[in-house]
Amino acid sequence: MIRHDDPHDRWGQWTLPPVGNDPGTSTQTTTPGSFARQPHIAPGTRGAYTFASPDTPGMPPPSDKTAWDFLPHGWETCEGDQAHGLHSAGFDANASESTTFTQGDGTMRTVRYPREFAASTQLEHARLGVITPQMQRVSEREPHLTPEQVRDEVAAGRMVIPANKVHLAHHLDPMCIGRAGKTKINANIGASPVSSGTDEEVEKLRWAERWQSDTLMDLSTGGNLNECRDAIVQHATVPIGTVPIYAMILGRKIEDLTYDDIFREVEHQARQGVDYMTIHAGVLREHIKYARHRLIGLVSRGGSLLAKWMIHHN
Repeated sequence: MIRHDDPHDRWGQWTLPPVGNDPGTSTQTTTPGSFARQPHIAPGTRGAYTFASPDTPGMPPPSDKTAWDFLPHGWETCEGDQAHGLHSAGFDANASESTTFTQGDGTMRTVRYPREFAASTQLEHARLGVITPQMQRVSEREPHLTPEQVRDEVAAGRMVIPANKVHLAHHLDPMCIGRAGKTKINANIGASPVSSGTDEEVEKLRWAERWQSDTLMDLSTGGNLNECRDAIVQHATVPIGTVPIYAMILGRKIEDLTYDDIFREVEHQARQGVDYMTIHAGVLREHIKYARHRLIGLVSRGGSLLAKWMIHHN
């Protein structure tokens, strides 16, 4: 950011530097020029440097893998005029369909997929070249991106549009999170066993939206969690996230949690309209022994609960 020393300009004293210039105000910045690198928004691996900072010391280069490299069984894809080579060994062409579409940079992509497949998620639609109403809306809210570029970024796995169909039926205004999009701000709210309630949490939601929070997480740990979650989803115009493990342990010890309990709660919250969830999947069994010697232990409540469950069952 560049500062302007105008004492009368309280809110406009900071402006972004020209693209490609040093984002700092002195020569001592740690990553001169990298944060303002000219973006290269392109489909597939060609978009690896979309608003990237590859010059940052110690950071690995962008991956040459995208979501196109991890297609489900029975799917194939290629770009350009290579469609004739799509059929790999053992691929049943009679049980498949194909579609060809123009990507955001004008190149063509062909995708072959199982004939009985029906797209449901934003990623699945993007893989078929479809621009959903949600992608169109994201393009309107991100004026530097075309609808085709939004679709391509979703298909590449560099962008997500957290938009549960149940929430869309209420008041959700679709937005995106991704490297090609603008930086987003999340707000955390939540009732505890001794404080707040549904009405208060909905009021917090109103304030978060008033101050232009892009997403909101309901971290409630007490009270009527289902009622509170329903009310927040029904009133929110921003995507709503949760930490399902908080609800899973109500009325039971963490050690008694079963796989069925876990999946049942995740499915239940998805059916309520929750747009995204924190599931602490990054905690591995081999990591726990290192956390035991940390001065402050595991600072994540959900992470510590999951770690205790893992220790008990392993």
